[in-house]
Amino acid sequence: MVDYSDLSLWLATFPGSLEPRPPLDGDSEADVAIVGGGFTGLWTAYYLTERDPSLSIVVIERDICGFGASGRNGGWCVGELVAGVEGYARLSNHGAARRLIDYVHGSVDEVGRVVAAESIDCGFAKGGVIRFARNRAQAERQVSEIEHHRAHGIGDDIIRLLSPDEVEEYAHPTSLHSGIFYEPCAALDPAQLVRGLAEAVERRGVRIVEQTAATSIDEGRVATTGGTVTAPVVIRATEAYTRDLPGERRTLVPLYSLMIATEPLDPATLDAIGLKTRPTFADDRYAVIYGQRTADDRIAFGGRAVPYLYGSRISPATERDRRSHDLIRRVLVDIFPVLSGVEITHRWGGVLGAPRNWTPSVRFDPERGFGTAGGYVGEGVAPSNLAGRTLADLITGTDSELVRLAWVGVESRPWEPEPLRWLGIRGTRAVMGWADRSEFRTGRPSRVGVTAYRLLRR
Repeated sequence: MVDYSDLSLWLATFPGSLEPRPPLDGDSEADVAIVGGGFTGLWTAYYLTERDPSLSIVVIERDICGFGASGRNGGWCVGELVAGVEGYARLSNHGAARRLIDYVHGSVDEVGRVVAAESIDCGFAKGGVIRFARNRAQAERQVSEIEHHRAHGIGDDIIRLLSPDEVEEYAHPTSLHSGIFYEPCAALDPAQLVRGLAEAVERRGVRIVEQTAATSIDEGRVATTGGTVTAPVVIRATEAYTRDLPGERRTLVPLYSLMIATEPLDPATLDAIGLKTRPTFADDRYAVIYGQRTADDRIAFGGRAVPYLYGSRISPATERDRRSHDLIRRVLVDIFPVLSGVEITHRWGGVLGAPRNWTPSVRFDPERGFGTAGGYVGEGVAPSNLAGRTLADLITGTDSELVRLAWVGVESRPWEPEPLRWLGIRGTRAVMGWADRSEFRTGRPSRVGVTAYRLLRR
C-alpha cells in the first residue's frame, strides 16, 4: 500500500484524508470520460460543469488525485509557457501568440478567483517571481530578456528589471548583481489546491474513481483495470504518465524534478532571507531551480538534478536520490547561507511531461470525440487552468476566443528512439551544468550554454 503522505511536503501536511476514493467496479457510461485526476483533468471537469451542468462526467485516476506532478510540484502558479511568444508566433502569428500569453497571465487571477469561490485553503499568495542575477553573465541575460519582452509589447506591469537595492526590498540572496520581477505568479500549496478542486467538482456532480488505471484509450471508450467506461468524449490528461499508455511511449518524456523543504523557520532566520510577501524565487542559471516561502514559513526549494532515465523510466528510487537532494540543498544554502544549519524535514521528487517541440498545447477532435492537453514542462499550475477552460469550450462547442488561441491544435513530433533521446537530454543537461559553473567562476556568458539550450528545443 502506498503511503501517499510520503510523496511530498504538501501531501505530508495535507490536513484531510488521503484515503483513495472507490475504484471503478464494472463497466460504466458517461458523457465525458477524463483520464487523469491532476490539474488538467480536474480543471476540465470543473469548467464543463459550468458550461453544461447536465453532462455526466467521470474522472479516472490511477492512484489518488494529486499523486503526480499536481501534488508534488514547487507551488508556483506562474502565468507563463515555456515556448513563449516567439514559439507560438512561429506556429501562428505574433498577435495570436500575444493573446495566448495574455490569457496565461490572467490564469493566475482566475485560479485565485476559484480558490476564493470554492473556499480552497491552499495558501494562495500572489507575490510574483523574483529572479536573482548572481553573476555578471546572468545580469547581462536579464537585460536582454527585458529588451526581448519589450519588443513583444510586454510592459513593466508584467516584467521589469530590478536594481540590487530593489531586489533587497524582497529578498537577501548572496552575490547579487540585479534581478527581475515577474508579476503574474502566486505561491500556493499544490496538494491543497488539487485535492480541494477534486472536492469541488464532486460537489458539482462529477464522479471520481481512484485506484483505477487506464489500460487503453480508444475512440469512445476507456479500458481500465476496473471495467470499461464508454463515452462520446474522452480526454487524456495524463501528462508525464502518458508514457504508460499503449503507443504513447515517445509522446511526452518524463523529466525529473526534485525538492527539499526546511523545518518552519524562526523570525530571525526569516528576516535574514526576506520573501515577506511570499514571492517565488530563483536565479538565472541554465539549470532550473525554484523556491518559495510557504504559508507555514518553511523554504521549499527544488531543481532538476536527475533530468531523465533511459527508456523514459519512472522510478520511485530516483525521487529519493540523496545525492541530488544534497546538491539542491547546497544550492539553496549558497543563495541563503543562514539556512546552513537548518533541518531539512522533507525530500521528494516527481516527473513532469515535455513534448519534443517544448510547446504546451490543447487539442480536441470533435469527430472522434478525443482531446488532450499538457506538455507544460513544469509550468502547469496556471496554464492547466486555461487548458481546462479551453477544453470545456471545445467539448461543448462554445464559440469563444479561447478555442482560437494559438496553442489549440498544436502537434509535436515524437521524441527520438533510444539511445538518442537519453544522449540528447542527458548530454544537453550536462553541458548546461558546465555552462553554469563556468559563468559563476568567470562571470562571462557561456555561448556553449546558450547553444545547448537552443539545441534541445529544436
